Amino acid sequence: MDHSQPASMQDVAKAASVSPQTVSRVANGSNAVRPETRQRVEAAMAKLGYRPNYAARALKHGKFKDVGVVLFNMLTYGNARILGGIADAANSNGYAITMQSFGRNRERTLHAAIERMKQLPVDGVIAVMEEHVTDFSEFRPPKELPVVIISEDPANYCPTIDADQYGCSAAVVDYLLSKGHKTVYHIAGPSSSRAAESRAQGWHDTLDQLGLRIPPTYMGDWEADSGYQAGLALAHDPDCTAIYAANDQMAYGAMLGLQAAGKRVPEDVSIVGVDDSLSGTIPRLSLTTMRMKFNDIGREAFFMTKRLCEGLRVPSGVKTVVPAELVERGSVRDLES
Repeated sequence: MDHSQPASMQDVAKAASVSPQTVSRVANGSNAVRPETRQRVEAAMAKLGYRPNYAARALKHGKFKDVGVVLFNMLTYGNARILGGIADAANSNGYAITMQSFGRNRERTLHAAIERMKQLPVDGVIAVMEEHVTDFSEFRPPKELPVVIISEDPANYCPTIDADQYGCSAAVVDYLLSKGHKTVYHIAGPSSSRAAESRAQGWHDTLDQLGLRIPPTYMGDWEADSGYQAGLALAHDPDCTAIYAANDQMAYGAMLGLQAAGKRVPEDVSIVGVDDSLSGTIPRLSLTTMRMKFNDIGREAFFMTKRLCEGLRVPSGVKTVVPAELVERGSVRDLES
């Protein structure tokens, strides 16, 4: 064999003493191959450095078996968990994923992001809409490239899925009021975030509908330090007995800020966060939170995209809602007990 040339399917077949068709089945993830034969073929592939020709596979089958993922930031807790869900589902179904980030320039639109994805060997795209883009409501996916959007608001022309950010906030407010608190203060996420916007709106509307006093909003930036500063300020408000922070980092920061100012949690002030992102990170974690099922969102977004790639219909203009789950720990006091 000429080692200056990449190994071919015929080279692998010869080394494994099987037919090229068997090598093709193994490369395509077919189940119609005996386990011992598969192992022999895979060993030959590894030894020869064989790489399947995905472009040729796409020409033959019409599929790259690859889903594109476009997002603003892959390092945030929610996005990382969503990516994990997409990757797990893709891997178990023989797919790969290709990632790109939204640009930070004038082309920060869905159209520009999907146009870039069209140049890559992907069968469909999942767009994680963490922040606002100018063409969200009018965006139409290209006919040749299915698009699923993870977004708080339903897209008019694409299937949409996300956590119930608004309903999560309503549930937190109802929960704290049921513990005897007269109102709930809110530490919000950044104004650029769609999730933060919806969480703040759910908090505001729930208090408003019940005719309760709506305290001023404290603006944070998702980081614990902004929660700490809010906690320091709220420690001096005698009417503040309950705080709802838009994520766990700010909630935990607020706990430390309150304690630094001489307040006790939950004896003096109750706190609830969102995401359940600190479990396993903070020892003896006492923070009550709303657990967002980001992994489930990623998995379901993948399967929605896969169905579209297979020519099946997935409704547009409506949002698949994945509800949050209350995780009670020790940061909420029942004033009526």
